Amino acid sequence: MELAEIAARAAGENFPVGSVLFPRSLRPHIRALYCYARLVDELGDAYEGDRLAALDELEREVDAAFAGEAAWPVLRNVQPTIREFDLPREPFLRLIEANRMDQWVSAYGTWAELQHYCVHSADPCGRLVLGVLRRLDDPELVAASDSVCTGLQLVNFLQDVPRDLELGRIYLPADDRRTFGDPPLDRPTEELRGLLRFEAQRAAELLAAGEELRVRIGGRLGRGVALFARGGLAALDALESAGWDIFSGRPRPSRARLAREAALVLVR
Repeated sequence: MELAEIAARAAGENFPVGSVLFPRSLRPHIRALYCYARLVDELGDAYEGDRLAALDELEREVDAAFAGEAAWPVLRNVQPTIREFDLPREPFLRLIEANRMDQWVSAYGTWAELQHYCVHSADPCGRLVLGVLRRLDDPELVAASDSVCTGLQLVNFLQDVPRDLELGRIYLPADDRRTFGDPPLDRPTEELRGLLRFEAQRAAELLAAGEELRVRIGGRLGRGVALFARGGLAALDALESAGWDIFSGRPRPSRARLAREAALVLVR
């Protein structure tokens, strides 16, 4: 896939959650940030050329966006958001760095190493959203957002073990794998189910910070933001209901379950 095609596809991404959770005035900004995050991931996962060179070019486009001179559609769309909310450069660059890591790191030895990856791959998304909410000056809120984003990233790792393995990547720490007998990751075993259950508990503990997001942000918006964490917990329930079978299909909560979660949060 050509670089221009990837950029165009990311610019056209839908962000349905934004239409429900955020005030109308904020939705274009949230969508622009979402498209940026999708663009970074596409370059790191799907670009058929030199991915590191493409990510370097993207970093130059970020610099251009902060100067109001971006050329790529996705970055042009995000320029007004950067300017209006005085967003910091670091979260944009961390997402790029996470995808650089993906080009040379195929596995992580410890939870601390994987957590460091999530600091770059996941936490910046929440921080950019907090920037749009003008709440980046609240350290406890930022910490809660980081926990939820890392928890959501872990949920994705659990759902996508077969896909990641095809990409030559393992996001289950080697220390944890050894604890459960270093099970093969390409077929279901009782040891693998135990490992997935263990990692799911870690993710659930991180996602519990969604309640602090709800309380500290407050109101309908706080309840809506907390829905991200509830969606992650619902995905963990789907994994458990599937018996931790990640090979027959990608376990995920049903649309009905997600609709119920949204209704409970938004009308509470």
